[in-house]
Amino acid sequence: MKYTYHIQGMTCNGCRTHVEQTLSKVKGVTSASVNLEKAEATIEMEKHITIESFQKTLKGEGGSYSIHPLGEKHEHTEVEKETPKKSKGTGTFYCPMHCEGDKTYNRPGDCPVCGMDLVEEQNLSVTSSDHWTCPMHPEVVKDEPGDCPICGMDLVPVKADLSAEEKTYKKLIKKFWIAVAFTLPIFIIAMSEMIPNNPLYDVMEQKSWNWIQFGLSIPVVFYATWMFFERAYRSIITWNLNMFTLIGIGAGVAWLFSVFGMLFPDFFPQQFKTESDAVHVYFEAATVILTLVLMGQVLEARAQSKTNSAVKELLKLAPNKAVKVVDGIEEEVSIDQIQKGDILRVKPGDKIPVDGRITEGQTTVDESMISGEPIPVNKTEDDKVSSGTINGNQSFLMKAEKVGSDTLLSQIIHMVNDASRSRAPIQKLADTVSGYFVPVVVIISIITFAVWAIWGPEPAYVYALVNAIAVLIIACPCALGLATPMSVMVGVGKGAQNGVLIKNAEALEKMDKVDTLIVDKTGTITEGKPTVEKIGVFGDRFRESEITQFIASLNSSSEHPLAEATVKYGKEQNAEILKTKNFSAVTGKGVEGTINGKKLDLGNAKMMEYAKATISSEMETKAQSFQKQGKTVSYLSIDGQVSGYVVIGDKIKATSAKAIKELQDKGIEVIMLTGDNHDTAQAVANELNLADFKAGMLPEDKLKEVTKLQEVGKVVAMAGDGINDAPALAKSDVGIAMGTGTDVAIESAMITLVKGDLHGIVKARNLSHKVMRNIKQNLFFAMIYNTLGVPVAAGVLFPFFGILLSPMIAALAMSFSSVSVIANALRLKTKSIN
Repeated sequence: MKYTYHIQGMTCNGCRTHVEQTLSKVKGVTSASVNLEKAEATIEMEKHITIESFQKTLKGEGGSYSIHPLGEKHEHTEVEKETPKKSKGTGTFYCPMHCEGDKTYNRPGDCPVCGMDLVEEQNLSVTSSDHWTCPMHPEVVKDEPGDCPICGMDLVPVKADLSAEEKTYKKLIKKFWIAVAFTLPIFIIAMSEMIPNNPLYDVMEQKSWNWIQFGLSIPVVFYATWMFFERAYRSIITWNLNMFTLIGIGAGVAWLFSVFGMLFPDFFPQQFKTESDAVHVYFEAATVILTLVLMGQVLEARAQSKTNSAVKELLKLAPNKAVKVVDGIEEEVSIDQIQKGDILRVKPGDKIPVDGRITEGQTTVDESMISGEPIPVNKTEDDKVSSGTINGNQSFLMKAEKVGSDTLLSQIIHMVNDASRSRAPIQKLADTVSGYFVPVVVIISIITFAVWAIWGPEPAYVYALVNAIAVLIIACPCALGLATPMSVMVGVGKGAQNGVLIKNAEALEKMDKVDTLIVDKTGTITEGKPTVEKIGVFGDRFRESEITQFIASLNSSSEHPLAEATVKYGKEQNAEILKTKNFSAVTGKGVEGTINGKKLDLGNAKMMEYAKATISSEMETKAQSFQKQGKTVSYLSIDGQVSGYVVIGDKIKATSAKAIKELQDKGIEVIMLTGDNHDTAQAVANELNLADFKAGMLPEDKLKEVTKLQEVGKVVAMAGDGINDAPALAKSDVGIAMGTGTDVAIESAMITLVKGDLHGIVKARNLSHKVMRNIKQNLFFAMIYNTLGVPVAAGVLFPFFGILLSPMIAALAMSFSSVSVIANALRLKTKSIN
């Protein structure tokens, strides 16, 4: 009999092997095969075995796996099993080493793969400080200050809960000081042996002092640092070997050896004993090692809280209150009460509460916190404003368009969190090394013990034990695992503060390798704020006012920026907007529809060809005179005859020329692809000193151009802002969207530039280069540390220089190796990417 089941909770090949072996042990199972990718187990059995039997066996093996009939969906409860105590975390939790990719947990705890403390993802949520309660009646909670309705006392603010990071730090620091309090006297007792005529032995004999050391070590081992042994045990039974495997084995062996030596002293040869015939104990080594590792965890917890400080700063931008205007009456409301369509009053100096448009008034807005640009931006009626930006010295009314998680600030925070948890391809190197690292270290430790026991000086077994423990303790795969994610986390936050939003770590790595940049023209090189400069007539069938009315009416159904410009112009000319029937947009060409029974086609020369309308040489010459000035010309065909045209201008962004020059100086080839005509493209290219450009490009043409460049070995980045750019953005090695563009383009891209100008690409390139250099530094530090540290701990320098490494010194060095990697990553915060 053969059955297939769904397995929940597997994260790596070690999990797969463990589950497969566990299921094979069940009585009656002839074979079990587990597929990690599909999360399925195929089990052959002599007779039917209940699913409860398999479930009980899996749970009994200490894992966090569950088995279900194929097709059923069950919520994973792994962290609930590990940390049954509830916590009020405001976000999700994930492993800082990203052992399981972007997997998150609902509660704090330990990573089931590497054993490290899970960290909390920062997000936008209403904090408890926005609420008031009665000190006598805590069940009374209000959104604003006032009096208690029960006893009349003044309400007081509810104290905000500590973040998960702060809770972890406080818990660790408490355990650390307890460990120090008990370890210090053990250390003093042990070190007193180095004093001639040890005065402690006048008080009581050495065996009695050993028992005191044993008693003092119990709180250290079984309370303050017991979590290390739990993590070590879990790492062994799941075969996810990590730094805690080595710590647990090393310190555990030292402590158990000492206990066994006190209880059964006659079991050991004389070389393990002191002059008083007591076995030499290592309680001080075990407790000092554990305390130093705990100190390293404390320092890591404090340092890690700084790696996502960029997100925390973004969170501070979110206002908690807003002034809502209802029937002319202003009232202060909580931010979560604002709904789409509400009219809000933003006063001078206030933070803008949500995304929307100004409906009345004008002002200047400081957008530096999300765009990285320090110059305030002028805003007038109908201009967009974003949540978290700061109003200048004038009051205005705005209409809420995006609230809650839909605001730009929320999207930025969401994107930064996702990118921080993603894995860069370079991390595969660290993952591969770490996979072999712990077993190799254990083997080296065993070899070290054997070599010293056979060829070492007397007392050989003592040297063998101490050096074997030192090898286990000094090896730290943790530093290797942290090398990439810490740099990515800090780098992504740095980018967000400068208006460069990174979707994932792969984008950071690839951006450093880009050698070819393709840029769109409209909205990317140019401002994307087109204005109508002229409407002309061909022939005498229609007047200019009629052509204006037809163009504005037809474009009123389109969302294209050029269309918006013509509709706005038509309204300024008091043209009546007529109803359009059978409207259709022809991608990359133009639009068509029927107005008052007339078939209208509006667009470029390809659109006229599509509509079977002939452009005469006189018309073409007229259009070219504008196109050579960098203007865009669209033809209007009425019932198959070209009858008019519209000239649209779009200024080149002030930063475009400088940005392109900087990119070219970095060795990046810049190519402009535009759907506009050749003459317009030529004029723009000449102004920007662009040698390479292609005009008349449809979306599929842009896609083909990206593919062609990739086929010849180019690493291509594509920058665009429109729906027509989306295919090429998705196909390119690194898609870069203008934050001022369409949602489709932003979704298709790996990098989004909030401000929407080409200087953001320079920032993205600089950021990528600095992050990748930082990662390589971290990997070098981690690898060279272990490459040199393990042999020294094994005693290779002893025959030449008489140097041995104490396990306590090894523990200190191991703890600081991880902290040094995090500290190096934090240096990115001080680097400029402009």
